[in-house]
Amino acid sequence: MLEFNKTLLANNPWKHRLVFWLGAIFIGVLIATMTLLSEWVAELFRTTSLAYPWFKFLIPPFGMAFIAWVTFRFFPGSQGSGIPQVKTALEIPYTLSQRTKLVSLRIAIGKSFLPILGLLSGASVGFGGPAVHVGASLMSSLGKAANFPSLYMSKGLLLAGSAAGFAAMFSAPLAGILFAIEEMGRALEERISTLVLTAIIFSGITAYSILHHTIFFTDNALDFPMDKSWLAIPFCGIIGGFLGAIFSRIIVSGFHVLKKLQLPLVLLAFVCGLLITLLGFLSHEETFGTGYQMARNIIYSAAPIDPLLPVYKMLATLATFFSGIPSGIFVPSLATGAGFGANLAHWFPIAPAQVMILLTMTAYFSGMLQSPLTSFALILDITHSHEISIPIIAAAFIASGVSKLINPQPLYREMCEAFQQYLVPPSEKNESKPEK
Repeated sequence: MLEFNKTLLANNPWKHRLVFWLGAIFIGVLIATMTLLSEWVAELFRTTSLAYPWFKFLIPPFGMAFIAWVTFRFFPGSQGSGIPQVKTALEIPYTLSQRTKLVSLRIAIGKSFLPILGLLSGASVGFGGPAVHVGASLMSSLGKAANFPSLYMSKGLLLAGSAAGFAAMFSAPLAGILFAIEEMGRALEERISTLVLTAIIFSGITAYSILHHTIFFTDNALDFPMDKSWLAIPFCGIIGGFLGAIFSRIIVSGFHVLKKLQLPLVLLAFVCGLLITLLGFLSHEETFGTGYQMARNIIYSAAPIDPLLPVYKMLATLATFFSGIPSGIFVPSLATGAGFGANLAHWFPIAPAQVMILLTMTAYFSGMLQSPLTSFALILDITHSHEISIPIIAAAFIASGVSKLINPQPLYREMCEAFQQYLVPPSEKNESKPEK
């Protein structure tokens, strides 16, 4: 009788729903907490740097070297953004024990606090990728604890967790749904898709209820006159897409070069920290941190910026990525795109400055990922710029098309293949069998 009840509980669809829902709510709470901590830590770094000027020169190299050592010593698999690990876990038929090298509770713990330490070290840290990795790892752990029965369910957990993390990070359920469809997975059974969408909504609403705002920007009425201003759509779309594609190409090429060189990880992180220190000095400390405040200042300030500021931010983001510490590129890339947009608006004022900034921000993000649906939905969600939704959508698709001319494959597809090539031993690939 006891065995019968245990079997019934294991196959109870309501238990599966509860795991998805409770897991999504917990992910929302955790990601919201990480967001609040990141804002506090970024402000702490700024105030400490002002009080003690030596801090911003000494802490980045030594801090990043320490984080890299902790990452690879105690939390292997948590390096980088985490999205390639999640995509690998979704796509390759690893056994459960092999999948834990990519997504696990241990990795979720490391990914939750190591990016915070990166911010305290002045790195250009993004929380989009870590939120995706944390969400997928937590959902996978919950599924294992709840004894989910089949491979397709475990994939559904990974997809739901990753998209829930994305939605919670930006308080953007719509963008999370499109991210799940466009970036993480393209074909799921209907009943899995329903649970995935529900988890995304629960997580996004939970984060929104805690943060009480969209994390990024407030409502702002935008004027887009029906005249030559419409030329800004292809203009910003092409240039933003090109620049985003170049950023992606540098990431992929640099990843391969560094793996072939086999440099000591701690030494590499130290050198990257020195570069971040230099860029912070040149930019008057603007490149330190996530870039949220930088993007906000650019959007709402009419004052011209240093033309090199977006270049500095892009280089700081690259240095953070190549250091190997847990960090994403989403938020820093939004700041970089906003900076390029401000330059275009200043040099070629064919449309209102805020409009050109938002168009270029969208285009840069879309060119970087080649995910136009996710890009325009994210910008609409975090800026409430629905008055120019059609121009933003058009710029996103133009940018994605331009990016494909430079990068035949999207960024995370190439990174996923590179991750498999360098981080998964060939013997494990040959011996791995699908779960049953």
